[in-house]
Amino acid sequence: MVLPKHMRLKGHRCFDFIYKEGSRFYGPSMVLRVTNANTKLQVKSINSKIRPHIKCAISISNKVSKKSVTRNKLRRLFHQHLSCRLSNICVDKEIWAFISLKPSCMKNSESNLLKECDKLLIKAGITK
Repeated sequence: MVLPKHMRLKGHRCFDFIYKEGSRFYGPSMVLRVTNANTKLQVKSINSKIRPHIKCAISISNKVSKKSVTRNKLRRLFHQHLSCRLSNICVDKEIWAFISLKPSCMKNSESNLLKECDKLLIKAGITK
């Protein structure tokens, strides 16, 4: 199961906004940026009847791994994990989260990376 389309964040304007306005939470092998959503920047208008939720994006540069297969596997792993963790959370305002993996993340196992992701989500106040 991957992150549902309504929970994925797309568009370079959204990413630029998160880089400028977002609060940063640092871990040994990743950085989590979190901000309140600016829905004007999104490409498609969203139905107002849908309850506010958390939208996520993941960035894995080729410095992490030269092989796109490895990067895509990590991306799918994170999207699946975030889908399970964030799907039942109720929020007042829409939140955007952006995870950037550092090149040092390849030294860790997948389970350690997901644990670190959970710690950063708790630190950011998104989950408990």
